[in-house]
Amino acid sequence: MTEIITDSELTCPECNHKEILEMPTDACLWFHQCTACKILLKPLKGDCCVFCSYGSIPCPPIQESGSCSGCGD
Repeated sequence: MTEIITDSELTCPECNHKEILEMPTDACLWFHQCTACKILLKPLKGDCCVFCSYGSIPCPPIQESGSCSGCGD
């Protein structure tokens, strides 16, 4: 079994600001406000959370099983 990585670097698609955040292991993070430009990040179509859309590492459920049980995807 592979160890789950819980830190991911989010990159804002608007201003390219990067920040490292700890991902929740039991839920999806559907929204995140960029600390630099204040835009509200939302998952891209087909992604379960902002980490899967804009992060360097996908969310823990995707890492673990390839699908997201946290949101039903």
